Amino acid sequence: MGRARDERALLADVIEAAGPEHPTLCEGWDSYDLLAHVVTRERVPKAGPGLVVPRLHGMTERAEKATRARHSFSELLAIFRSGPPRWQPTRIGPIDNATNLVEFYIHGEDVRRAPKGVPEGAAGVLAARELAPELRETLWAGARRFARVAYRRVPGGVVLERTDGPGAENPGASRVVARKGEPAVVLSGPAAELLLYGYGRRVGAQVEISGDQDLVAALSEARLGL
Repeated sequence: MGRARDERALLADVIEAAGPEHPTLCEGWDSYDLLAHVVTRERVPKAGPGLVVPRLHGMTERAEKATRARHSFSELLAIFRSGPPRWQPTRIGPIDNATNLVEFYIHGEDVRRAPKGVPEGAAGVLAARELAPELRETLWAGARRFARVAYRRVPGGVVLERTDGPGAENPGASRVVARKGEPAVVLSGPAAELLLYGYGRRVGAQVEISGDQDLVAALSEARLGL
């Protein structure tokens, strides 16, 4: 079984266990909304551009709402578990991994880390998953790849320091300059936590931030991601 397929199955299990009204770390979405999003993402081509071009996001939102209105929660779960449609290139394992593994991991944590009854703004709501070494490396690669995009609006330097990296024999592999500049802040944590923070999951990500305090405050307010 491919790694993205593993994450698909885990995401489906987490959403099913949570039920349709469970909150998520995605502002304004419950687990039903999130499920409609992942199904729309791989089955409604016209929704694709709005996932990366902000001014087209309205088209994506309308498609996601239509998907939710058209299908029950259990129907969407079955559709999602069945995998990509025949015409999707993500039916090919390596393409699936490149396209979906990080996406499905993040959305699984969106549900896991937003349990009912937790006050808005509470951090560290659940212990991190125990991740296989190969998955940790894949998530770190994702965090590095997205870093310059994620932090481009921060008015200063940003450095990511991974705390679960390969060790002292290769320290450079555990550090990345996401944005050059002075003053600077350093975000420290496991690869998966740095990935989540960069994708805007500030509440759920278990990351330590050090450095210039004014920039730390600015980072907390900056829009991260696309």
